[in-house]
Amino acid sequence: MRFSDLRRKEVINACTCKSLGYPVDIEFKHCTGKITALVVPGSGKFCCFFGRDMEYRIPWENICQIGDDIILVKIDEDRCSQNL
Repeated sequence: MRFSDLRRKEVINACTCKSLGYPVDIEFKHCTGKITALVVPGSGKFCCFFGRDMEYRIPWENICQIGDDIILVKIDEDRCSQNL
């Protein structure tokens, strides 16, 4: 699977049944090439416009399943969010 395929899949938190958005970046280990986390932008400052206040960094081990059109994750949104 390519990253361009992952970017088209919506990330859903299984704990809250809430849509987190779509991945915009990945983190990986340079030496092994293994993916360590997905990065998903948070909601916009004003009605999803004018930039973002935070982003979600979702560790790879928190991904439950990758389907045809969604990525199902189990995360505590407060712990996985990072201010920009």
